[in-house]
Amino acid sequence: MTISFSAQDIRCLLLDIEGTTTSIAFVYDVLFPFARAHVNDYLSRHLASDEVRLDLESLHEEHAKDIANQLSPPPFVESSELESIVRYVNWLMDHDRKSTGLKSLQGKIWEEGYRSGALKSEVFSEVPGALERWHTAGLKIAIFSSGSLLAQKLLFGHTTTGNLTQFINAYFDTTTGAKTDAESYRRISARLQLNPGRILFISDVTAELTAATTANMQSALCIRPGNPPQPGVKDQIVIRSFDELSD
Repeated sequence: MTISFSAQDIRCLLLDIEGTTTSIAFVYDVLFPFARAHVNDYLSRHLASDEVRLDLESLHEEHAKDIANQLSPPPFVESSELESIVRYVNWLMDHDRKSTGLKSLQGKIWEEGYRSGALKSEVFSEVPGALERWHTAGLKIAIFSSGSLLAQKLLFGHTTTGNLTQFINAYFDTTTGAKTDAESYRRISARLQLNPGRILFISDVTAELTAATTANMQSALCIRPGNPPQPGVKDQIVIRSFDELSD
């Protein structure tokens, strides 16, 4: 179906990344393996940096919670900090954990990959044109992803079709809150200085869309090749391309 922005008084597009602007395959088959393959080398070179130490503090706190919750993470050994962190990072990735510390560290590793040219990000074919069209029409465009702010900016800044960050007004990650928590969307509305009813959130996960609508945002489920089936689709506006959105 076609969604008319003017008919629904939409002034901002809030977009998920994985499964919405970018294929799940690119994230799981390219980005995650790159981070896994380079985490040991990256940490061995940057373990003492202030920014990495902040990530490690966050990971230590998360590890303590995992221990308290009897989740059996790999142990931290004080005499082998590097090896312990690498094992825990790999364990978090194995469990697809939306961890702020992990996502921040992954973003730093990917930054080196993008800067060197080893990484180029992929978005669905109609995404660049849609972002430019919405931007030209005066609509705000924002991103809400579990990936860190750095990772988001790198992904849109280094696509195979060029730098798309010029079209994006704001980025939000898990430091704003969980994507399944309605309060996160209220915070985003406040940051964007928009009534939530004027924001359309697009994601491939219905639990996230439910949280957004609870915060009074409008929402649409994005179905892309490779996305897993979602519950509650019959109650949700569905799109398969950003070309179905009309300003």
